Amino acid sequence: MGRSESVVIPAALASIVAGACLSGLVAIAMAQQPPGQQAKPPAPIKPYPVVATTLPTTINDPSFDEFRRQLGEVAVRKDKAALGKIVVPQGFFWRTEKGEKADKNKSSVDNLTAAIQLDAPDGSGWDSLASYAFDPTAAPVAAVRGVICSPADPVFNDKELESLIKGSQTDLEDWGYPLVTGVEVRSGRKANDPVIETLGLHFIRVLIEENMTPPPSGQPPTLKVVTPSGKVGYLPAFALAPLGNDQLCYRKDSAGWKIAGFIGGEP
Repeated sequence: MGRSESVVIPAALASIVAGACLSGLVAIAMAQQPPGQQAKPPAPIKPYPVVATTLPTTINDPSFDEFRRQLGEVAVRKDKAALGKIVVPQGFFWRTEKGEKADKNKSSVDNLTAAIQLDAPDGSGWDSLASYAFDPTAAPVAAVRGVICSPADPVFNDKELESLIKGSQTDLEDWGYPLVTGVEVRSGRKANDPVIETLGLHFIRVLIEENMTPPPSGQPPTLKVVTPSGKVGYLPAFALAPLGNDQLCYRKDSAGWKIAGFIGGEP
């Protein structure tokens, strides 16, 4: 069963997901050049070939949908006590590029807190948790048996993507993919600005914006993008995902679903 053509998000969760500004693409788009380091010249803006993506399948298990709903409510309430009840009591893992970072002397929920920076003063850790609850996709990972991790990457042609990156003089980090078909790219950041193009399921180039500021209260963050036809416009940040996202991992046992680990991040 694939991801549906449209996504219905509960209002409270939608406001958190939309306002988080936490996705890898948003972080890249807002990236600032370190002092003293010469900025890389931006790649030319021009049309590019369409490299299709096939979205990963959703988990066909009503109990997983209910678990994600529960996780979303916990995130909205910022309820750490309730979160502790849906995290494995033992064996929580935290895999990074530098190896295992979970502290065996700490509880599972404390390791999760450190992994996703749940105690960040701006609440961004809880926003991140909400975004995982929103995503219905997950897939097994080779490094850890008996778990599924979310979000799952889409299916695409590796050689076509490599050729796209080389031909456009960009990097992998400059590209994302829509989470649903029919995402509208608008001429400006406002929701009522004219639609200049409607996207299918394929890679989209994201432009880095210097001195980008957070959106006004109540307005979802946007990303500046280049469509395959070469048009520059804007779309909602939560409608696009990068490859290689950090992943929240789950395990199901006789008691139901639990958060079992995290892949990504740094201590």
